Amino acid sequence: MDDLYIGLMSGTSMDGVDAALVDLKDGHPKIRATLGKEMPAAIREQLVGFIEQPHKIDLDELGSLDTALGVVFADAAIALLDEVGVPAKKIAAIGSHGQTVRHRPEGEYPFTLQIGDPNVIATRTRICTVADFRRRDVALGGQGAPLTPLFHESVFADPQENRIVLNIGGIANITTLLPDKPVTGFDTGPGNTLMDAWVRRSLGQRCDINGAWAAGGTVVENLLERFLSEPYFSYRPPKSTGTEMFNVNWILAAVEELDDTPSEQDVQATLCELTVRTIADHVEAIEVGRDRTRRLIVCGGGLHNKALMQRLAELLSDWSVDSTSDYGVDPDWVEAVAFAWLAQRTLRGLPGNYPSVTGAAESVVLGAVYPAFS
Repeated sequence: MDDLYIGLMSGTSMDGVDAALVDLKDGHPKIRATLGKEMPAAIREQLVGFIEQPHKIDLDELGSLDTALGVVFADAAIALLDEVGVPAKKIAAIGSHGQTVRHRPEGEYPFTLQIGDPNVIATRTRICTVADFRRRDVALGGQGAPLTPLFHESVFADPQENRIVLNIGGIANITTLLPDKPVTGFDTGPGNTLMDAWVRRSLGQRCDINGAWAAGGTVVENLLERFLSEPYFSYRPPKSTGTEMFNVNWILAAVEELDDTPSEQDVQATLCELTVRTIADHVEAIEVGRDRTRRLIVCGGGLHNKALMQRLAELLSDWSVDSTSDYGVDPDWVEAVAFAWLAQRTLRGLPGNYPSVTGAAESVVLGAVYPAFS
């Protein structure tokens, strides 16, 4: 079997699909090429509507969106291969995360739902596709997230150092890689998703570039206190969350409780502080040996938010804050690479989850395999 895989990732920002061509010879990832495909505006509008007004979801609309996203993912993989001149027959498999539209790992009938039909991907690309990685873990009583810690351990662990890998995507999550201790990991809470939602509502922009708008505002302390009172932040792991909790309606509900309405820019500054504080609080709560170097290794879009990263370095002054690029993996492509890596594990019959992370009853092979269409 060839060692080339494609990882496809669309996160909670819903702004596009990341496609990474990865050489996984001996299980060690080397990025051969990458491509970012912008999410079509109409599809993104539908996705945002599903998050902000879930009670209005129409089954016909959901079904057609599942197929449409499958086309978007497939086209991203095809464009990537066309760009580098690699034929589809050279690719062992595609690992497609899909687009999460609902994540409810608690309750009588827990579930997580990622759309972007893998049948469409396998058919259009003529490449074996591995998808639906999360639901087997949920079926075993787990959170179904985060699923990257096993990959993080493989790539970033060092037996001589205390390391935490921080991914600041739409939702922020951490993986603890501590010598002589089990790997753990969980979602700390919002990463970019609330800031993106608020700047979209206020300025019509997709994101706050470099955190400049937030940096020009002032943190509203009573609003921050209201945000921090969210019970999720005090839950003990394993835990995971998503945009079904942290969305623009969550922001508005907190703002409406205040006696004085803050400016939109001050709300943005407060949301940035919320992301930083919840990450820092969770990191500081982890018991680490004081006799070893402590490194926080960061990836994800939040790494490019200067205001966020400067504030995080202030709060975690006793940690060395680095980028995953310092350890051989571009921070913008870590998750796409991780799902290529997980696809390889699935095809090899190897477990893809960590029960110490997700809370699942056991380690298990993740994902469903959709053979190449010929």
